[in-house]
Amino acid sequence: MKNKKIVVALGRNAFGDTFPEQKERVKIAAKAIADLAEAKYEIVITHSNGPQIGTIQTAMSEFSRLDPNQTVAPMSVCNAMSQGYIGYDLQNAIRTELLNRGIYKPVVTIITQVRVDPFDHAFHNPTKVIGRKMTQHEAELEEKKGNYVVEEDGGYRRIIASPKPIDIYEIDSVKALLSAGQIVIAAGGGGIPVLDQRTVLKGASAIIEKDYTAAKLADMIDASTLLFLIGQDYVMIDKGTASEQALKDLTLEQGNALLNDNKFKALTKKPKIEAAMDFVESGKERMAVITNITKAKDGAAGKIGTIFKSE
Repeated sequence: MKNKKIVVALGRNAFGDTFPEQKERVKIAAKAIADLAEAKYEIVITHSNGPQIGTIQTAMSEFSRLDPNQTVAPMSVCNAMSQGYIGYDLQNAIRTELLNRGIYKPVVTIITQVRVDPFDHAFHNPTKVIGRKMTQHEAELEEKKGNYVVEEDGGYRRIIASPKPIDIYEIDSVKALLSAGQIVIAAGGGGIPVLDQRTVLKGASAIIEKDYTAAKLADMIDASTLLFLIGQDYVMIDKGTASEQALKDLTLEQGNALLNDNKFKALTKKPKIEAAMDFVESGKERMAVITNITKAKDGAAGKIGTIFKSE
């Protein structure tokens, strides 16, 4: 029987920036997931949490500022909150869409922890901007705590590390629920980054790049397809120039050449390309697709999108 396990990675366009926007936009994601369920895929969903974790971190920081008895919520806790909040909206939207089509299939969210290496070089070179803009005084206080900040127009922002994922602790739960015929939402926002300290998992002050975790998740469940859903049909290069090009079927060699030529933005498209290639390269008969969220079914079938395939 053909392997129909698929990991669907939802980008930030699936959620928007506010509570009402997310409530509406997840309906589009739900239609994409329901299309795949009708096509009999075994589905695991992972997702972005960029604006959401920023909102949560800002709110919790303000709470601690207004009430001296409250401590600032660690980034790992903010990540866990974002997984629960986004999972809640996604679960309900997918459930509604499935029932409207006469499909009964349980949907479940797993609060997921992902191991990172404490010696990952990312901890010395933070890249992820988080939270609200701060004054110079607030930024200096953050630096005294040992946190990194960066100056932007009109203020300062905190930046944190983005280490690579090594292991997913709840992977056996993901596999069990998938085998039971459920749709699983896992490793949202790249997962909660944790450091393994013997019997203790300690939250790390970091945000894992969600695309790399999506590839790790797909590899660990031995999926046949990794589907990144974005706002365009194809990944574009040289956009707005005479050499603008939509990338379609690509070999790993071609992908590496484009990466070496710096054709992709470091914080957006580059991680998706690298993650897609890593997933395809690590197994046989695998496909990674980057395409429009409204065309998920055709993307999963290899009919549209920027596509990498293994031999």
